[in-house]
Parts: sequence; structure tokens; C-alpha cells
Amino acid sequence: MGVTLVDDTTGVVTDRPYWVAFHHVPYVGPAAIRRLREHFGSLERAWHAEPRRLRAAIPERAVLALESKRRELDVNSLEASLTNQGIAFVTLDDDAYPRLLREIATPPPVLFFRGDLLEDDHQAVAIVGTRQITSYGRAMTIEIAQGLAQAGMTIVSGLARGVDGVAHQAALDVGGRTIAVLGSGVNHIYPHEHRNLATRITQQGAVISDYEPDRKPDAPNFPARNRIISGLSLGVVVIEAPEKSGALITVDFAADQGRDVFAVPGSIGAHKSEGCNQIIRDGARLVRSADDVLDDLVGKRIQRDTVPVQQALPLGENERRVLGVLTGEPQHIDDIAALANLSTPEVSAHLVMLEIGGVVRNAGAQHYIRIGGRG
Repeated sequence: MGVTLVDDTTGVVTDRPYWVAFHHVPYVGPAAIRRLREHFGSLERAWHAEPRRLRAAIPERAVLALESKRRELDVNSLEASLTNQGIAFVTLDDDAYPRLLREIATPPPVLFFRGDLLEDDHQAVAIVGTRQITSYGRAMTIEIAQGLAQAGMTIVSGLARGVDGVAHQAALDVGGRTIAVLGSGVNHIYPHEHRNLATRITQQGAVISDYEPDRKPDAPNFPARNRIISGLSLGVVVIEAPEKSGALITVDFAADQGRDVFAVPGSIGAHKSEGCNQIIRDGARLVRSADDVLDDLVGKRIQRDTVPVQQALPLGENERRVLGVLTGEPQHIDDIAALANLSTPEVSAHLVMLEIGGVVRNAGAQHYIRIGGRG
């Protein structure tokens, strides 16, 4: 049966190497892995199961592929091999798996990466666009990426030429964090001229991929990885995208995942802005600066500046009660008062103090939201 691995700190059996092992098996994707876990209780048991039992959970071709890989792979050496290459990985079983990405319909079972993934990286915005960037597109990308990075947002993009590369570089230049999602394994940086950029990214973020580390870049890989770019992000900003741009594939994924879509407008008739102008017409939010993006997101899930302010702000019992019932959605002052079991005048006074403290925003017409949307 092989060696069953146990976490030394908890005594709990870990499936970590088996996530990686199954990642190497053709025809075994996220849905098949979910069925295997449900059927066998663990991936370790599924890996060693007899073919007749496997057929109850996965198709015949996947069973045959698994039998072949079991003869090739030494599961117990997989994690050490990755560590020796400077490659980390995170699985859907791990608490460190990116919070936003876990929410999408079919999150990648395993992510390989160089660098580090932080809890705060859920405060992320993707920036995508054309590879043939103009001087206007470059200026807007730098302005927006740097503004978002300086506000504490992690910039997510695809390391491609043009807008992607400029966005990563802009975030790095102001000391911000950035994540590059590859259409290849992490051992194959593409394009080659971005190898130095990728190295810098690993020092202030991460270079990640759901492909096994030695997978070479291939055209079909790139549209597929776009679901991860949007999945890691609260919203997607499109800067200079022609009508048939790969960036618009990311927009489609973002819409399916319930992410906000933003676009920088271009001149009417400008070829490289046709896609941006089109999606603005279709409902994407028009943005001119990082502040436009932040203003739209601040009442939803971003905790921009909330934590340090709350730590410094002395809150009374009733103020904490008011703050506790607020969320990222606008609530009328009378509803807040009812939920907090306080009078409306009392709540009004507490809201003033909370607004001064920067943890509450007046959304107009006596509606208030909690900055960061927590409640």
C-alpha cells in the first residue's frame, strides 16, 4: 500500500503527496478527484485501489491512465523532489489555499508556486490587456497598478508581454505584491524575456501554475489559466483589449465567477480599445484611475486600512454592537438600530464616531456600510 504520511504536529493522515500524484494522471481533473475522495474517503486509498473499484468512480480511460502512472511514480518522493527544486505547492485540503480561488466552480486541485502566498492576497485585483501595448495603455497600466498596489492590493496578471508585464513591474516598483499565473509549469517561464521579472515577482509575491512544473507553454494552456487570474481576484481591470483579445476570455470567466469587471476606455475607433469600449457598453465599470476601482470595491470585500484603524480606535460596547451588525451592503439607519437593539439617535451618534474612525462609510440617504464588508 505504500507509506501513509502523517502530520507530525497533529497526527492526522495527510493526502498531500497524493494530490500531486493524481495531478500527473491524464483524464483525472477536479471533478474526478472529488468523486475519488467521496468514494474512497482519501486520495491515498484511491491511489492504491483495485481497478474494479476505481471504475465505480472514474471512467475506464482514467483507470488505465492511473494504472500506468502508479507504475511510474514514487509518490513518497514527490514532495521532496519539488522542495529540492525550490517549488512549493498548496492543495484544496490546505488552509493556505487562496480563499477567493476556492470559491470558483472548479478550483484547481493543486497549485505549484515559487515565492509565497499570503492571507492578505485575497485583497487582489487582476489587470489584463493587450500584448501590443501603446504609450497610452502603458501609462494607464502603470498608474492603476501602482495606485492599487500602494493601497495594499495584490496585483494579479499573466506575465505576458504588454499590459501583463507592465502591471507586474509597476507593482514591484512601488514595493507592492504581485502574482503571475502561468500558462506553463513553473519551470518554464514564458515569454523568455520575462525570466528576470519572474524572479523579482517571487521576492514580492508568487509565480504560480496549476500545471505540473515541467509542462511547457502551449497555446491551449493560456485561455484555461485565465480562470485562475480572475478567480484569485476581487475584480478584473482590462486595459487596451482589441475586439478579439485573450483578455476578454478573462472577463468571461470573471462574469461567471461573480467578480467585478472594470475597463479603461479608449478613443472611439481605436483598434486596441475596441474590446474595452464594448464591455463598458455591456456593463463593465468605466475606470480612469485606481481610486475608481477602490471606490467600487471598498464596500464589498476589501479591508483596505480597516484593521490598523480598528486596532487604534477605542470602541465602546455600543459602538462595537453597531459595527457588528454592519456589512458590506448598505443598511438604513433604522434597520441598524433595530438589529443593534438601540435607538436611532444613539445609533446616529455611534455611526458618526465610526465614520470618523474610518471603519464605516455613509452610502447616502441614511444608509451605511462597514468598510471591508465584514460583519
